Amino acid sequence: MERLAGAFARGVGVQHQVWGGTQPFAGRLAETYVSGGVVVCGALLSVLGLAWMAHPTSELTFVLAAGVLIGTGLSGVTFSVIAGVLGRAFPPEKRSMVLGISAAAGSFGQFLLLPLTQWLLSNVGWVGALMALGAVGIGMAPLAAALVERRIAHTHTFRQSAGEAISEALGHRGYVLLTVGFFVCGFQVVFIGVHLPAYLADHGLPARVAVTALALIGLFNIIGTYTTGWLGSRMPKRYILSFIYFGRAIVIAIFVYLPLSAASVYAFAMALGVLWLSTVPPTNAIVAQVFGVRYLAMLSGFTFLSHQMGSFLGAWLGGRLYDVTGSYDIVWYLSIGLGVIAGLINLPTDERGIRRTPTATTTAGISWRRRLPAVRRKHYVPPDRVTARR
Repeated sequence: MERLAGAFARGVGVQHQVWGGTQPFAGRLAETYVSGGVVVCGALLSVLGLAWMAHPTSELTFVLAAGVLIGTGLSGVTFSVIAGVLGRAFPPEKRSMVLGISAAAGSFGQFLLLPLTQWLLSNVGWVGALMALGAVGIGMAPLAAALVERRIAHTHTFRQSAGEAISEALGHRGYVLLTVGFFVCGFQVVFIGVHLPAYLADHGLPARVAVTALALIGLFNIIGTYTTGWLGSRMPKRYILSFIYFGRAIVIAIFVYLPLSAASVYAFAMALGVLWLSTVPPTNAIVAQVFGVRYLAMLSGFTFLSHQMGSFLGAWLGGRLYDVTGSYDIVWYLSIGLGVIAGLINLPTDERGIRRTPTATTTAGISWRRRLPAVRRKHYVPPDRVTARR
């Protein structure tokens, strides 16, 4: 059992790294080809990974299934690819709200599946639970038909390659600050999600308290993601992000310093749930607002890569420091400090869209020169004419 637990921990660690590392590429594939096809491939890889996890032949195959297959599959079915499709499908004034609704739907899935998974583990064992979850995952494939897009290449009115888009984003101070803040989000979320059950068990609370707490986080995250999506169309998104990170720091500090009980755990889960993944809608909305939606999936994928780097550190450091000190206290304090830092660095984020010169044709085939005759433009003057004028 201890060997299986170690393989599971390594598999989860590899999963977060692979998920983050492949996310920008999944986003780019979705923008270049068909988003629905990327989702189908991601769903099938996830299902294969779950089936292989249920029947591993060695510790290595278990890690490959849980880490590489599922990690790659998740990059095709989660935030960045979906955000890219929704960002292109809706106008700017509705975009933040739509992204909030999609994130809330994911949270509802967490709320439903956690109790189901616990029931499956208790009644059919971990092999049966993995196979059942794989069967549920197959349902994602036909739903990908809703993500079929047409004429993606015309969603911009200027010419820009993917490499130029990446270079532009990495040179934008606001994007860098946003990405660093998302690192903190990953650290906090995964540390708590992975180590909260062990922390509660160390303090004598039964396993059902941890399961209920994680389900409550998923339930109240529906409220949080929907609310931030709604607020994002009504106020600066950087203020929303700063409030979320400051709020997390306060909630974690209160939880750590108050006496621990089932009631305090549930209150903590509800408060943290409102702040859990509510960073996702404003983060993706800012990326779309600043850089446009043509490369939204890819650029959001890079911010998510930072999130997953933080996730890996939160999971690994939590276990490492517990092994060394016999306590999670240091990581709790670190989560509080990082929350304050993330709240501060998001405040100066520049949300203004980059102003560019329109050069490409529109989807109707009418050039910008015809549609915008009042726009000033420089005419080409041959060198011989310049000489003649002189």
